[in-house]
Amino acid sequence: MQQYECQVCGYIYNPELGDERGGVEPGVPFEALPSTWVCPWCDAILDCFRPYEE
Repeated sequence: MQQYECQVCGYIYNPELGDERGGVEPGVPFEALPSTWVCPWCDAILDCFRPYEE
């Protein structure tokens, strides 16, 4: 699954891990995150994320 990087702080959203702090179960793709979800490190909104290229 595609990972996404926060352009503000560098946090990588990994759908295989989800976001326990944000209440997102493992396996949830970035595109399925609720519109209210924010970066767990800096509170940036979804629009601040871009596909992560290793």
